[in-house]
This record gives sequence, C-alpha cells and structure tokens, in this order.
Amino acid sequence: MSSPTVFIIEDDVDTREMLAKFLELEGYQVEIASNGLQALDRLSDGAEASVILLDLMMPVMDGWEFRRHQEKDARLRKIPTIVVSAAGRERMAQISADAYLSKPVDMDELLTRVSQFCAV
Repeated sequence: MSSPTVFIIEDDVDTREMLAKFLELEGYQVEIASNGLQALDRLSDGAEASVILLDLMMPVMDGWEFRRHQEKDARLRKIPTIVVSAAGRERMAQISADAYLSKPVDMDELLTRVSQFCAV
C-alpha cells in the first residue's frame, strides 16, 4: 500500500524543499510544482494528490486562479486544499479552502492539518 501524497504548490524553492523533506520524513509521498499552472498540468497528466498545500502569491498562476480552475474540475475539486501563505488571514479568507496556515509554517500544525486529510 502506498503512502498518501501531498502536492506542494509553492514558488519559493527553499520553502518548497523544506516542506517536501519534512513531509517525506513523516512518511508521505510528495509532488511539487512551482506555480498553479504547472500544478494543473501535472494533475491533468495523472499526478495524484491526497491533499494540496497551496501558496497564494506565485508567478504565472497564483493560488487564487489555481483554486478557480480546481473548483471547476470534478476530479480536482475533491482534493482537500490547505492554503499556506504569508498573505495574512484576511486575504487568505478570500479563497475557499479546507484549512489555512500562515507562514512561517508551524510544522506541528502542518502535520496535524495534513494528517486530518490523509492518515499515514
């Protein structure tokens, strides 16, 4: 049986790698994309995700636009999405998501939220 997959959509390389390494050490599979468009392409090509960690402020396609596309797609809208952003609670509240985490990320809280959607 394979481990649940966390799809990280984050443009900052250091943040993306840190989150990926942490989650891999905790037993999760990880997929990564540097912007929303790249994530949509990967998901359309068959990449799996048990949960998505979504940054909001990214080039090419930001998190808000990604969510609009995700919610229009019957397969993708089923994937729980956790917004992980430095945008501030007020801006994060402007997007529908299953959970919200502020940067810098509290790793215990991240693990709690991720495990809510996919048990290892």
